[in-house]
Amino acid sequence: MYWRGHVGAALLAVAPLGTGLSAAGEPLLAAFGTAVAVAVATLPDADERLPLTHRGATHTVWFVAGGSALSAVAGGAAGVAVGRPLAVAAVIGLAAALSLASHLLADSVTPMGVRPFVPLSPWHHSFDVTPARNPRANRVLLAVGVVATVAAQALVAA
Repeated sequence: MYWRGHVGAALLAVAPLGTGLSAAGEPLLAAFGTAVAVAVATLPDADERLPLTHRGATHTVWFVAGGSALSAVAGGAAGVAVGRPLAVAAVIGLAAALSLASHLLADSVTPMGVRPFVPLSPWHHSFDVTPARNPRANRVLLAVGVVATVAAQALVAA
């Protein structure tokens, strides 16, 4: 998928987290988590601008785990400033994990698919639904993510 599709997938994945946080009286943490999810949504595609194989190491569960852990550490450091390092670390780490995992899932709908367990397993997964470059599929996924996010917050506000 392209950036629109990945941002939509990230929004869709993080919407339940944002809803739960907002319902628990933590709308700022919800907003921050959503912002982090959007910010890291395309991070695995940095391999296109680096001397790495596209959909290689950055499209694995190991990258998701490492990226989430680093995000949690950064979140904890930022959380010290507001006196809530554990809460901020947990939200940021989970938001990053959901976003990065959604990237792998979104890429698995393309014919190219992903190999999420390399180097431990060469297993390849593809739903083979649509090419990554399909503009309609990317726009639809973005729209679904936006609608899910807005609808989830509307439920909390009601």
